[in-house]
Amino acid sequence: MPVTDGTAVSEPPVIPGVRRSFITARDVRFHVTEAGPVDGRPVVLLHGWPEHHYAYRHLLADPPDGLRIIAPDLPGYGWSGPAPHRWAKEDVASDVLALLDALGLGRVLLVGHDWGGYVGYRMVLREPERFDGYLVLNMAHPWVPVPTVLRHLWRFLTYQPLVATVGVPLQQRTKFLERLIGAAITDHGAFDREAVRIFADRFRDPVCARAATDTYRTFWLREVPDAARNPERRRITIPIRAVFGVEDVAVHPSLAAADTAKADDYTFEPVTGCGHFVADERPDIIRARLIELAAATK
Repeated sequence: MPVTDGTAVSEPPVIPGVRRSFITARDVRFHVTEAGPVDGRPVVLLHGWPEHHYAYRHLLADPPDGLRIIAPDLPGYGWSGPAPHRWAKEDVASDVLALLDALGLGRVLLVGHDWGGYVGYRMVLREPERFDGYLVLNMAHPWVPVPTVLRHLWRFLTYQPLVATVGVPLQQRTKFLERLIGAAITDHGAFDREAVRIFADRFRDPVCARAATDTYRTFWLREVPDAARNPERRRITIPIRAVFGVEDVAVHPSLAAADTAKADDYTFEPVTGCGHFVADERPDIIRARLIELAAATK
């Protein structure tokens, strides 16, 4: 792969009309981007890898009426400070819950994509009373049967072991992320090269590169074995709306199937002609489903 100069993006990308702040919670210095009325109904948006808050740039630039859009960079990602742990998802869930406390938020609507979706499930399972509803994007739910996981294990093995082992130099010094993101996009007209650059370049920062590597290393060394020994049995009672770009090469739609979800109110919406980055490729659908979920959970 071509070698880059290793220069990280130093300033957050411009999004018209947003408010930015730094808030410390559980020893993480969170970078938080907000839009919409400060007294509006709070909606917390969690991104995945290899992204940051800019994954939700469309909602931030044009927040739905009455909604306060809150998009933190997860610990070690974007412009947030490093995590004081090795990115165990339960630890990150604790970090984000502490951030909600620091922001003075009670009940919120939650949106999560990719690893943000994984963390979101941890939060909703642990403290369901804090959430009115959950809009989850291209992420497996916690109850996937083992045979289904095994059928699609090859997808994870195509890139995750690389990130878990040599992820720091890979992200900092090569075009690995540009190629990976490009391969995961179906509609290149909706997810342009400049947005790809904004995401990939941030992971040239050593803090971000390390956080991403820890994300996958902890997943394989701790979380996969733990899930095998102790499968999730808790049931979720709040409304869950799963929106899924079905051309996803990383996460197969069967990993989020409604018939295996242990939830009282779970719907699965396939989005054709769309890959893994559904919030980037189909922001109109995400906006519409968020408005519908907000209306249904007043």
